[in-house]
Amino acid sequence: MLKIKNFIKIILLTSSLSVLFGAASITQAASTKNLNIAVLICCGMESGWDSTFVHSMDRIVAAKPHGLNITYELTEPIYGDDVVDAMTLYAESGEYDIIFNHTGMPNVSKVNGDYPDIAFVSSGSGNTGGTGNHYWIYKRVHEPAYVMGVMAGHLTENGKLGIVGTFPADDVNDEINAYFAGARSVRPDIRQTVSFIESWYDPGKAAEMTSAQIATGADIIFSLANNFTACEDAGILCFGNFADESPYSPTTIVSSAMAVWDPDITRIIDAWWDFKENGKPHSGTPVLKFASMADGGSKMAPLNPALMDRIPEDVRKAVEQTVADIMSGDLIVKLDVSVPKSD
Repeated sequence: MLKIKNFIKIILLTSSLSVLFGAASITQAASTKNLNIAVLICCGMESGWDSTFVHSMDRIVAAKPHGLNITYELTEPIYGDDVVDAMTLYAESGEYDIIFNHTGMPNVSKVNGDYPDIAFVSSGSGNTGGTGNHYWIYKRVHEPAYVMGVMAGHLTENGKLGIVGTFPADDVNDEINAYFAGARSVRPDIRQTVSFIESWYDPGKAAEMTSAQIATGADIIFSLANNFTACEDAGILCFGNFADESPYSPTTIVSSAMAVWDPDITRIIDAWWDFKENGKPHSGTPVLKFASMADGGSKMAPLNPALMDRIPEDVRKAVEQTVADIMSGDLIVKLDVSVPKSD
């Protein structure tokens, strides 16, 4: 069940519970039959980072791992110091077993130590992981980005490819570098232009930088920044990021490098289950882990059917073969997190 409440409502609810019962007297609802989860997201469902996580959570609820009845409460959007306050309020309520801080903010360590029975989870490259009940989930989609690069290398007419990124962060750079590597695997003379909007979500700046790249000659754009209006205006092909974004721009988005959080969420629920059912101590670790394409952690979105007339059959076959090679392990996409620059 999905309940969306804003931050103010959470504060009011928690305050009311404290007045009526006393925060310390509220018993934790966790059991091996029920699992209550709190999810904090930074930007909202328009963001692929957030929407893919929520959709994965919905699939996990339906799958009922360990036979659990799972409910979750979503708080959106929330960022900065408010994240600490929200996590504390969730924890103080005594109603939640797992708190997912999917905002990218590195602040779980300010809260988790005071609530050792709750599993706290950080997401993204802004974190460094933790120990005990502080878990860290990571996401890399560089493999599907490589596949899109192969397609772009086949489709570009002038050999100049543009990318609009968010921040030059570890898990952004890996996508960009893999995309250009894929393009150069079929066309070594590829020229690259790279811009960063220095924000996780700023559609206005994304549009501005996309327009600038098109003006300087880029004939295909890979946008990690959620705005494709400039591509539409120019009539050029684009690639999206984290979610299947073609419905938002069906005339220009060919495909997207998609994040799939199911294996990551399942890993955390399995750890919680071991803690509750088997008495196994929480074992959060700072080791960076991510689920690959073969593990079900990422994929390339289906090709946009409205653009099939612009994608020759031989290009489609090259894409299919590249995906098959990655899935089988015959092709290992190099992980390169260096900051990409324009040629």
